[in-house]
Formats: sequence, C-alpha cells, structure tokens
Amino acid sequence: MRLAHKIAIVTGAAQGIGLATALKFAREGAVVIVCDRQAEAVAAAVDQCRALGAQAQGHTVDVTQRDQVDAMVAAVKAQHGRIDVLVNNAGITRDARLQKMTLEQFDAVIDVNLRGVFHCAQAVADTMVLQGSGVILNASSVVGIYGNFGQTNYAAAKFGVIGFTKTWSRELGPKGVRVNAVAPGFVETPILSTIPDKVLQEMCAEVPLRRLGQPEEIANVYAFLASDEASYVNGAVIEVSGGLTV
Repeated sequence: MRLAHKIAIVTGAAQGIGLATALKFAREGAVVIVCDRQAEAVAAAVDQCRALGAQAQGHTVDVTQRDQVDAMVAAVKAQHGRIDVLVNNAGITRDARLQKMTLEQFDAVIDVNLRGVFHCAQAVADTMVLQGSGVILNASSVVGIYGNFGQTNYAAAKFGVIGFTKTWSRELGPKGVRVNAVAPGFVETPILSTIPDKVLQEMCAEVPLRRLGQPEEIANVYAFLASDEASYVNGAVIEVSGGLTV
C-alpha cells in the first residue's frame, strides 16, 4: 500500500472528488482525516473509509474559518504526532457572467477556493517543516488555466491556486515538503448536477475521450502525488482532463 500509515487530511471529503480521494487513500493504507462542513456527511464518509479497513477520523470544518482549521490541525497533530499529506480539495461554484456576477457570488468562491486553500496550507506548514517531510496537494482546474464562460470567480481562484503551488514549492521544497496541484477537466460530480443533459453532452463532445471524468480518476492522481513514488515531483500542475485542451 502506497500510503501506509501516512496521516492524510482531505478537505471537502464528503462527496465528489474529495470522497473518492478519501476512499482511495483508505485503500492505500493512509490514516484518513475527513473534513467537510456537514457533520452527517462527514460521519458517513468516515464510515466508508473504515469499512475499507482504514483508520479514519472526521472533523466538521469550514475552510473559510481559520479558527476551525487551526483547531482541526491541532487535534490531528495531538492525536497522531505528525501530518504527512494535505489535500486542499474543498471548493464551490457560483457561476454568472461578468456583468451579472454579484459581489456575494465572487466573494463566496474566492473565500472557499482560494482563501480556504491558504488557511489549510499555512496551518500544516510548520508541522511539515519541523518533521522535514510532507505533501500539500491543491485542487486547481483546467478553468484556472484556460478560463471558462461564466466563471470569473472560479477561474481567478483556480489560477491563484496555481500561483500558490508554484510559490510554496519554492519556499517549502528545501525543507522537504512537496507542493503540487491537480487540474481536473469535466468530472462527474455533484457540482455538475444542475447542468442540463444537452450541455453535458456538448461538454463530452469537446473531450477527445468523449466522456466525463470520474472522481476516482482524479483520486488516483492525488494518491500517486501523495506517495513516495512521486518523490521528485514538486511545483507541478497535472492536468487530468481526458485531453480537453489538446
């Protein structure tokens, strides 16, 4: 198992890519720390991880609230003595064209998708530096590289995450901490649940593989990057999009 005994925090872990990542890490032997905003969903995700034979704990955390992030990280460190992996997966969308986007929509996405990533990474950084090892994995998106209609806020946040990744890989790399980002394309998650079937079909037609990605396919990349198999991968942004941007 590639992640045996590694203490891994996954935010936004109650559904979609986050849940798939938590379950993949559980299968790979990690101690999975499930973080999300809804207590019942957190408990259900923890149960699924444990059903796979993994150790797992849950924390109800809103990544926009620094006190909640700090309390979670302190509890994990107190219980396990170390933190090996952070997957900054929590994210939301609030789509609208530039001329129609409200300040509330803009701020909500920036707070979760950018500020939340900063909160979590900063909260674990000292621990990882002191232990001389660690992996921080950030969720970007192809939208953060190429933009997308109606997603000014989301594109800005996901582009910012790439900036975080490049900067932190330089700052923390000399201390033994690797920082990388994953940029998914169109993935079949609850975020897409409000999109009409016709639009989904059009999205699939843009992908050379002619289908949406599955959350497990993103989780597989996170598991590789979290493992020692990726020991020389630092500062990378890995696009997992089925060739969408080819």
